[in-house]
Amino acid sequence: MFKNKASGGKLNISGKKISELRMALPGKISQKKLADMLQLEGLGIEKNAIQKIESGERFVTDIELKAFAKVFGVTTDDLLPTDQEDEKDPAG
Repeated sequence: MFKNKASGGKLNISGKKISELRMALPGKISQKKLADMLQLEGLGIEKNAIQKIESGERFVTDIELKAFAKVFGVTTDDLLPTDQEDEKDPAG
């Protein structure tokens, strides 16, 4: 049966990767700067929403996932952990 939470009770499986990619950008940009970059792509999102996404406290829509991928220059698949990565991190 499908469940709406990832391992560890998190509400998304992409937050950890989004955080890693944000920190890998030149200057380790802030969540506020990432929100600004996403707004330039047409996604109305605030810093607090990014914080909750990265911590797994908020769902991520497909529209948001696509915008994150565009800003980071990756595919949407790159934002999702593989089954092996998910198994290695029981906390989600």
